[in-house]
Amino acid sequence: MACVDFVRVERARQALPDDATVRTLADTLKALGDPTRLQIVIALATEGVGELCVCDLAALVGVSESAVSHSLRTLRHLRLVRYRKTGKIAYYALDDVHVGRLVTEGLQHVEEAP
Repeated sequence: MACVDFVRVERARQALPDDATVRTLADTLKALGDPTRLQIVIALATEGVGELCVCDLAALVGVSESAVSHSLRTLRHLRLVRYRKTGKIAYYALDDVHVGRLVTEGLQHVEEAP
């Protein structure tokens, strides 16, 4: 026997974002599912750290500069990080505060788990 609460289902349906928005969010969460990319974002979200270059990030996460550059390309494409160039060096930062909040909330959730 089906027991669908049509009022609640309709309310939930109206709250759902459009398909393109859902796909973009899914891509964002998938990108953050990679440990290297997640470490980069956590580092950039850390208060007092500010901008970091590829060399800094490679030393931090323990992978090659090439691997960091590849990860940063993905994060830039999804507008999770931005960069500015000074001479030949690119300095990376989070694109906006939402990215930091997303990661901070996720970390709090994981750390509170039993």
